Amino acid sequence: MTDTEWDGARYDDAAGFVTDYGDSVVDLLDPRPGERILDLGCGTGHLTATVADAVGSEGDTLGIDASSEMIAEARAAHPDLRFDCVDATAFQADEAFDAVFSNAALHWVNDQDAVAERVAAALAPGGRFVAEMGARGNVASIVAAVRAELRDRGYDAADPWYFPTVGEHATLLERHGFAVRSATVFDRPTDLDGPDGLREWLAVFGDSLFAPLSDDERAAVVAVVEDRLRPERYDPDSETWTADYRRLRFVAVRDESASRQT
Repeated sequence: MTDTEWDGARYDDAAGFVTDYGDSVVDLLDPRPGERILDLGCGTGHLTATVADAVGSEGDTLGIDASSEMIAEARAAHPDLRFDCVDATAFQADEAFDAVFSNAALHWVNDQDAVAERVAAALAPGGRFVAEMGARGNVASIVAAVRAELRDRGYDAADPWYFPTVGEHATLLERHGFAVRSATVFDRPTDLDGPDGLREWLAVFGDSLFAPLSDDERAAVVAVVEDRLRPERYDPDSETWTADYRRLRFVAVRDESASRQT
């Protein structure tokens, strides 16, 4: 995983849209009563709770996240559910899951082969892997504006995210024994409310981009980025920024003939 530090309460406040948009990914998952489902990169656990309601008392859910701050927030918000602080590239399942679910988390992981290997090992044969993540071109205008200003100041911008094409990620999944049932890329313009919406988004999600900067220089860069993007991305009438999100959503099934390894 990347080494971004998370503030769970601030995340929920500034990025509640992540959970709101995630409801449709839960619909794609179609959790059924009695199923065991793993939420990979569960964040503050709100979608884990939605899945838990669907599987009912006869089912089981587990939310995992590499951020101890996120897990603490999830446990506080949903004390009756199970959450573990563990990296997506290193978790092990004691018992097979019927499905693994992930929303807006996979693109934070550098070693995607390790993730696919761990998910395959956690699933029962025929189990499904349902996820949404950033696709190639996700938030491209924001990233380009930040990188341009960093270059002007003599810095090389880090690339904290994995934003693949459909072909790239489908090939990776197939390499680890998955049959890709569906995969689609779509643009999803995402509102960032208020005059400070872009600034808040960068504070929550852009920490790795600004790693080499002091706090004062970071603030100066953010101000320039706002000026660069305001004509294209800000509506003064509604006081709303719009981020150019592009998403990759897929359903993959683990080969029923494969033996489970842990």
